[in-house]
Amino acid sequence: MDYKDILFEVESNIATITLNRPKALNALSSEMISEIGDAVSRCESDDEIRVVILTGAGDKAFAAGADISGFKNKSPREIIPFIEEGHNAFRRLELLGKATIAAINGYALGGGEEIAMCCDIRFCSDRAVFGQPEVLLGLIPGWGGTQRLARLVGMGRAKELIMSGENIKAQRAFEIGLVNRVFPAETLMEETRKFAGKLAGMPPFAIKMAKYAINHGYDMALDNARNLEIQCFSQCFSTSDLEEGLNAFQEKRKPQFTGK
Repeated sequence: MDYKDILFEVESNIATITLNRPKALNALSSEMISEIGDAVSRCESDDEIRVVILTGAGDKAFAAGADISGFKNKSPREIIPFIEEGHNAFRRLELLGKATIAAINGYALGGGEEIAMCCDIRFCSDRAVFGQPEVLLGLIPGWGGTQRLARLVGMGRAKELIMSGENIKAQRAFEIGLVNRVFPAETLMEETRKFAGKLAGMPPFAIKMAKYAINHGYDMALDNARNLEIQCFSQCFSTSDLEEGLNAFQEKRKPQFTGK
């Protein structure tokens, strides 16, 4: 698939997906969503890719929401395919069996914040701005914002942000747990790539199992979630990387994981 609205690059086991409509503040069009879904599928099937970075082109926006140009005069039935397309692509990103990092370089509003929340880790620029402003249009978040935001920052804060439509800045996003780290704008991508490189050096199957256990165990009853963890833990014993990790620990050296 040839990409028009995203850039896709792979270097040193790290894939970078760049939302590439800077003149439209990287607004998420149907075409862009389709391309994101395709890129995520490529990342899933390529064993050389161990970490995925998602970011936005330009210095103003990560993604300033959905492209709402086609919303007017739509009926409930007519809008559902567009919303479902976004849900499907975002969920594919969320469940990707590899570590994902959102490098949020500017505005992350509406669908921009929603896709960032699908990544495992969120780093942002000190210039980043977050918000779910859909209520100001007479809407609610439609790509998982009502669900993922509450799980990340708590129900009270999620209701405050969604019902008011107010934006928050990077430091406040960090304080409430929406982002993991805040960096100066000029070092955001450098720091993100440095951390991605660290994750790329980890045993990929262990990363996959850790992510699976966290994602799928989060909403389970604790006893069921513990059983899930036991299964994921035990599966790691099928890998050569475990043997390498144990040997390196005993020999007091740095492990060399091969992904096998």
